[in-house]
Amino acid sequence: MKVKFSGDAETVDAIGSPCMSIRKSVVIPNLFNPAPRLAFNLRLEDVALAMRDVYDFFYDVNSFLLERQLPRLDDTVRSAIMSGLISDMLTESVAKHSRSLTPNRYHNGHPDLLVKGVYPDDKVKAGTEGIEIKTTRKRGGAVDFHGARDQWLLVFVYVVDSQTEPAAEREPMRFTEVYLGRVSADDFRRNERGALGTRTATLDREGIGQLREGWLYKESSTGGVDD
Repeated sequence: MKVKFSGDAETVDAIGSPCMSIRKSVVIPNLFNPAPRLAFNLRLEDVALAMRDVYDFFYDVNSFLLERQLPRLDDTVRSAIMSGLISDMLTESVAKHSRSLTPNRYHNGHPDLLVKGVYPDDKVKAGTEGIEIKTTRKRGGAVDFHGARDQWLLVFVYVVDSQTEPAAEREPMRFTEVYLGRVSADDFRRNERGALGTRTATLDREGIGQLREGWLYKESSTGGVDD
């Protein structure tokens, strides 16, 4: 494969596919907040490395698929699955690079990351000492929750190019915004659903404003879905 750099991504020409190439997003250092508000010994480097780990994963998988003339992973999974996949990868990767955080080993426990040693066996059904990780395609980090609670949130906003044609020329998935903030149960509004729906909660205007004040990484112009 031949690799060349172009802007905020690497371009890789696939062997045996002269008209097809795959691009890998890169983390841009000057998009990070120079004076971030952090918690639990989290470092900007931890966030940057976790983002890069995700980019490397998609590059490796999509390179494999492209060499077999198959669609990218980005083009084959539903949005909800994509968000869940990225969230799980970020949880494990942030924990790997962090000095103080570890994944919550309780199945579907809250939050996703716990401070090491605070809870027995580093698992708890509902704890307070840690960070919940969320991913969304909505600009500004407005994401739905199953319920309102006091918590630290680490929200990653990402974009996926599903429009460019031909598909071989599509841009790679990339993160456009990252926010870290402490919110309380009072910062949420409840979203009523029908008989077959699941009730959710979303940060209200003040709550989302407070989260956005804690931005860690942000493009000047993003391409996510509107709030």
